[in-house]
Amino acid sequence: MPLVDRKFVEDLIEWPDARTNVAGKGTTPATQTDGLPIYVDFANSVIDIEDLKGEDAGQIERRSYSGIISRLKRLVSPIKKSTVENSENFIEALKALNPEPVVLVIGGGTVGQGMDVVYEDSAIKLVAFDIYPSSNIHFVADAHNIPIQNDTFDGVVVQAVLEHVLRPEVVVEEIWRVLKPEGLVYAETPFMQQVHEGPYDFTRFTESGHRYLFRRFHRVKSGSSGGPGTQMIWSIDYLFRGLFRSRKAGSLAKLAFFWLRYLDHLIPESYAVDGASGVFFLGRKASNTISAKEIIADYRGAQ
Repeated sequence: MPLVDRKFVEDLIEWPDARTNVAGKGTTPATQTDGLPIYVDFANSVIDIEDLKGEDAGQIERRSYSGIISRLKRLVSPIKKSTVENSENFIEALKALNPEPVVLVIGGGTVGQGMDVVYEDSAIKLVAFDIYPSSNIHFVADAHNIPIQNDTFDGVVVQAVLEHVLRPEVVVEEIWRVLKPEGLVYAETPFMQQVHEGPYDFTRFTESGHRYLFRRFHRVKSGSSGGPGTQMIWSIDYLFRGLFRSRKAGSLAKLAFFWLRYLDHLIPESYAVDGASGVFFLGRKASNTISAKEIIADYRGAQ
């Protein structure tokens, strides 16, 4: 992966000098056992510094799979063709700005589905952070308060993150701030998905609501990310989980109905956005803000 070295990242950091603060109080950088800096305002965060220490740091269990389980999971939840295409469009637009673009990945603790094309492009300089420690990131931070100077990045990726933050509008303002003029953002966020990551799941967006969230950006492209067929698989999973009080029962039901995702290919985009599993937005930092009335006029569904 073309992750930049830590010295490169250190030159981008902007954070209060907290050497005189007590660890865990206020905006205090701490250090993980693996050397990762932590930039979190614990006084205004849903996590505490103790949550980020030890071998089991991080509050959400993130499973890894291999062998036949991995292949079955990929059958039920394949890499979306739209994500790969959007990532390629993102890269092309980035390189029109800068042949060696600097890109921030928010929530980079694990590499997102379909993001391999971004990670494997040797021309891209990747900086990544997450709210829990990982070997894939440069520092731990809260996306509500990104510890980076203004106008730093050519691009930002925020995939499957905005549903897990309390104030997504603040996070998007932070994205706008750290992007250079004309910089690009690529976002994927759930619309009709059941709760995942337990108490750390807060928000959903329609395509129109997602567009309004990114109202300080010119839209390059937006739409559904997983259509009604994919959404139905989510519902079947959680229906059987509830009926049998078992996550395994949900997984088996989901496997039995994996073929529903192929129906997404038969549904026009205007109908898909009204019943999508998720939505995406590819946009460019703008100096103006679109109005609420413009959002209404810009509705892209079939109703």
